[in-house]
Amino acid sequence: MPRIRVFQSVGGVDFSWAPGEEVDVDAATAKAWADGERAELVEDTVPAGAEKTAARSRGGGRARRTETR
Repeated sequence: MPRIRVFQSVGGVDFSWAPGEEVDVDAATAKAWADGERAELVEDTVPAGAEKTAARSRGGGRARRTETR
């Protein structure tokens, strides 16, 4: 499925796209929208089968309670 990057805000009955947002659309919609003014086609930069690395933990959890007297 092609991916486009939207340049202008677009909204409809069941969708809304903000400028800079990348959305997956069907081939006919991508061809119609990717005219260089409203949107552009986004190249697939990640090779097929590549895995993402896991995000590092920042040691979440509950914070210590402060002492109040």
